[in-house]
Amino acid sequence: MMLIACLVLGTIWLGWSNGANDNFKGVATLYGSRTLNYRVALILATVATVAGSVVSVFLAHGLIKTFSVQSIIDAELMNDSTLAAVGLAASATILLATILGMPTSTTHALTGALVGAALVVDPTGINTGILLTRFAQPLLLSPLLSIGLTAGLYVVLHRLRARSGITSRSCFCIGNANPVPFIAGAPGYARASMTGQLEVATGTTQICVDRYQGQVVGVQVQTIVNAVHYLSAGAVCFARATNDTPKIAAILLSAPVLGLGVGQPWVLGLVTVAVALGGWLQSRRVAETMSRRITDLNTGQGLTANLVTAVLVLGASRLGLPVSTTHVSCGAIFGISAVNGKRDWRIIGRILAAWALTLPMGLAVGAGLCWLLKNLGV
Repeated sequence: MMLIACLVLGTIWLGWSNGANDNFKGVATLYGSRTLNYRVALILATVATVAGSVVSVFLAHGLIKTFSVQSIIDAELMNDSTLAAVGLAASATILLATILGMPTSTTHALTGALVGAALVVDPTGINTGILLTRFAQPLLLSPLLSIGLTAGLYVVLHRLRARSGITSRSCFCIGNANPVPFIAGAPGYARASMTGQLEVATGTTQICVDRYQGQVVGVQVQTIVNAVHYLSAGAVCFARATNDTPKIAAILLSAPVLGLGVGQPWVLGLVTVAVALGGWLQSRRVAETMSRRITDLNTGQGLTANLVTAVLVLGASRLGLPVSTTHVSCGAIFGISAVNGKRDWRIIGRILAAWALTLPMGLAVGAGLCWLLKNLGV
């Protein structure tokens, strides 16, 4: 009975932790560029995540393969106590990073926990060749590729915008005031075309937001930028959920003691609810770190970062490469910071430290829990 409780707790807790740390990553650039406020961005992330989780029901036949992350450990090692230890260890690792406001990788946490449990059960069952070639290489290269692609693409798009005669319009906002187009005048002077009543509130910082002015084929450029930005954000959230939900549900579905098999959509539904609630109730700290604390983003920069994230994540999924959405999305924002020259090295250093510590922490906790369950006779 205790083992079943650990399996259920590990699955639900892992779903919650995954949602809390990962759900907002697809829409982080929308919030960071002030295209959407936090609540609306969170609604978009939740809807796209739930949609991706629902679609994952049709991928249930590949759950065990997905969960084992390209067969990092032998299938015979995936017994009930191992699965319980992996779920609980990965959950604790991800939740700690979330509490600290650090974006981290569920794939890293799961893999560390898998390897840790395998070291206790049978170290010879770890497929080191697959671990290095099919897992380590994509995870190490993907953020570097994301940084380079984002920085290069933004430079190209910026020059195309300038040559097309599309101008960048600044708005000066205080508190809840409506955006006011700010027009440079004679030296020492400026005038503003008021579109709404100016509201000034004490204790509120001043924010300048860039928007685009001009048309392409009769459509306002800013409207096009926003539409593509929304679609790319939704695509990232959708793809992430489609990949992660089966991976989490497999803890229950592959447990011999339960004998459920893969044809149990209610388990995926349970995980979907846990992922959605975790993201809805506990995303704020990671959202603030990714959206506002790494660098300042305008709408064009946010769109560029999200396009690269969407292409890399969806492309890697198509090729079966286990890249981390966290690494790709953060790498894209790092790439923008390399171009605009605005970055907080302290925050970047903390994020990189969290990435480096996720796998060994998952390994240590996974090994400890597996040893404990084994010695308790669970």
